[in-house]
Amino acid sequence: MNSTKKATLSFSDGTPSIDFPIYEGTVGPEVIDIRKLYGQTGRFTFDPGFMSTAACDSKITYIDGDKGELLYRGYPIEQLAQNCDYLETCHLLLYGELPNRAQQKDFEFRVTRHTMVHEQMTRFFQGFRRDAHPMAILVGCVGALSAFYHDSLDINDPEHRRISAIRLIAKMPTLVAMAYKYSNGQPFMYPQNKLSYSANFMRMMFGTPCEDYEVNDVLVRALDRILILHADHEQNASTSTVRLAGSSGANPFACIAAGIATLWGPAHGGANEACLQMLDQIHAQGGIAKIGEFISQVKDKNSGVKLMGFGHRVYKNYDPRAKLMRETCYEVLGELGLNNDPLFALSMKLEQIALEDDYFVSRKLYPNVDFYSGIVQKALGIPTSMFTCIFALARTVGWIAQWNEMISDPEQKIGRPRQLFVGSTRRDVKPIDQR
Repeated sequence: MNSTKKATLSFSDGTPSIDFPIYEGTVGPEVIDIRKLYGQTGRFTFDPGFMSTAACDSKITYIDGDKGELLYRGYPIEQLAQNCDYLETCHLLLYGELPNRAQQKDFEFRVTRHTMVHEQMTRFFQGFRRDAHPMAILVGCVGALSAFYHDSLDINDPEHRRISAIRLIAKMPTLVAMAYKYSNGQPFMYPQNKLSYSANFMRMMFGTPCEDYEVNDVLVRALDRILILHADHEQNASTSTVRLAGSSGANPFACIAAGIATLWGPAHGGANEACLQMLDQIHAQGGIAKIGEFISQVKDKNSGVKLMGFGHRVYKNYDPRAKLMRETCYEVLGELGLNNDPLFALSMKLEQIALEDDYFVSRKLYPNVDFYSGIVQKALGIPTSMFTCIFALARTVGWIAQWNEMISDPEQKIGRPRQLFVGSTRRDVKPIDQR
């Protein structure tokens, strides 16, 4: 990267000023390259949460929170969700372009032929308690894939990286479905490769050997849209974790397992689960008749009551994914005849209030994608304990695309954040009877 623009850092203690290059991306804010700061001044920057720090350059995903814009490789998320399926989106994120028909057929074939997992993986599940959280199972099983697929662990070999990416995308639905089946005591369902990616996953989740599984195109499309909308989201906590783990040279299966572990945190991947728990709580306390009381508590800063599923840390305007998920939500509720279900009626009433009440409108607390996706998943029959697993399934392609981009970057180095040390200065150990 070359730059003619400079930023000058001056000091009040007489230290000479220093110039830093300023780089301009294709879109988004400019960045100041401070890599030589410590070497030239002996000082670090201080940025908890890395809120003002660009840790990498990337060509994959761009977010403009003020405009409410999300682009995958330059394509608006709205267009992708309406015109493409999940595997087309995977191709785009991995390779930079949407596939033509021949490329689409080839990519689908390569993913499909890797959907099964090694048969010995089934024994892993027997080591977990039946009531183990599905995310705990998923973290363990994804990390264990590296013990079975030694032929694709050379991260410096582009072909190995390609095979690992395909394997992860293909096997994740199988592992997520196995985690669900194990938790409810049903037999595992092998993939059926004549089905689409999302239909195959739903069959492995909800089918049994007793009868043929009937594919519902409306429900399959709803799941496919959930996967597309959650496929990548720039340098969030789990993606940054995958990159940081990968910077050490760790194999891709271990890196994705690290991403899953990070996603498991309630502040990251648990938002739609928290939203459903909120709705369940309101319903238990009286439902729609008590919603006014709940809203009053939300407005009271001293109540401790939070409105889940509204607003977003990044999007200061409407979450672009939410509008698409809202359409899908109504399609699914209509298809399943759930429009009058008390819990779903409650959620729609809450949506109406948030969109009309000036308290929420003025603060831009619009419904976000988690609000609607939680409702859709519940309608599909997916238990709340599985919501974050579905998120992990969707995000796998984003993680592996970001990991591959980092490994391919000639400037990549092992991650090593610095610190501002505020502990004790050097001191000597005293004999135990003098302490």
